[in-house]
Amino acid sequence: MARGYARYVLGLMVAINLLNYMDRWVAASAGPSIEKDLGISDPQFGLLGTAFLLVYAIAALPFGYWADRGTRKHVIAVGVAIWSVATLFTGFARTFAQLFISRAVVGVGEAGYYPAGTSLLSDYFPKEQRSRVAAIWGAGSTVGIAIGFAGGGFIAEKYGWPKAFFVAAIPGLILAALAFQLREPLRGAVEHTGPAVVKTAEASLKQFALLMRIPTLRATIISQTLLFFVLASNAFWLPTLLQRRFDLKPGGAGLLAGAVIVVGGLIGTLAGGWIADRRARTTPTAHLEVGIAGFLAGAVLVTLAILSPLNIGPIPVFVPVFLLAVISLYLYAGPFTALSQNVVSPGLRASAVTTLLLVSHIFGDSHSTYDVGQISDWLGGNLQAALLITSPTLLVLAAVAAATGLRTVKGDIEKMELEWATKQAEQAEPSPAAV
Repeated sequence: MARGYARYVLGLMVAINLLNYMDRWVAASAGPSIEKDLGISDPQFGLLGTAFLLVYAIAALPFGYWADRGTRKHVIAVGVAIWSVATLFTGFARTFAQLFISRAVVGVGEAGYYPAGTSLLSDYFPKEQRSRVAAIWGAGSTVGIAIGFAGGGFIAEKYGWPKAFFVAAIPGLILAALAFQLREPLRGAVEHTGPAVVKTAEASLKQFALLMRIPTLRATIISQTLLFFVLASNAFWLPTLLQRRFDLKPGGAGLLAGAVIVVGGLIGTLAGGWIADRRARTTPTAHLEVGIAGFLAGAVLVTLAILSPLNIGPIPVFVPVFLLAVISLYLYAGPFTALSQNVVSPGLRASAVTTLLLVSHIFGDSHSTYDVGQISDWLGGNLQAALLITSPTLLVLAAVAAATGLRTVKGDIEKMELEWATKQAEQAEPSPAAV
């Protein structure tokens, strides 16, 4: 398979991932304007994040099933088209119910992209490159968050929050058309044991239960579930926190939040992928170790950022410390994505991602934005205290959960490679009727 075309596919996947997160987080930046315009409370606004994330997790089931059975480029294209149209309709919402439904439908579309995209890229790049490829792919998400925050806040302040959603929706249909034109690679085409025609496994509840029995995958999923609560709640509420705590305007808060997340996210995501691939040459535990180090450092840095002095503004302390926290927390992205593919056979890779999304979003971030909003409401609108109560504790627990996979990762990778080689050997043997 031509390396140039594989890079083109990666570039398109990065662009779609950028749009994915831009559409997802533009609502957070426009949040104060939406709350004021529609007269909704912090818990209600938090429910918009829950609407998206919960539907996103549940919708991953049928899309994961389709991705492991059908043509992955079609799954990706349909997903992009659905979420782009839903984002467009968000701008027309004039009641909380309309806003809630439109954000929920965005979750349906975005659920189609990630499992199929991960599986597709894993058949364009070999195991030795997957952590870096996943990191480059993940870098698109950090840029998307930044554009959603900065652009959403600016447009909401200057032209009204509905127009922020209109602008975010436009590129989606173009990227959906490009995704339809991609070449579909043979599953397992770049494995060391060579390509083979694979009968893809059906993504069922029984299959998900079997995947959860893989110790390393289970440790990764539990750890990421705890992390997702922290990432979603902090990203969703950061522009509002900056406006309330430092008296910034929506445009300024969105720009500052976006800049911190894009710079920190890019550095952390790319560095994590590079470090993990380099260390994995000598130790199979490298991918987990990079994530664990980031979670523990992030727990300390998030605490220091939230407790930064109020009277000196956000720039001297909050911004640099929170930037380091973002770098630390995003170190996991490439390594954990690659690891989730390395321990399962090619015919089950979309199902593995679906399992990760289902568990991580339902039990992790689907309720996190509402939970933090509710805690803030109980504390008289004190978002600082709400985030301080939840974030450091869950990050330490995420590190502990990831550490449980350190002793199993080598065996799980070797078991997958042996089973894959055995399956190919069986397929290569002539049937008795043919002899």
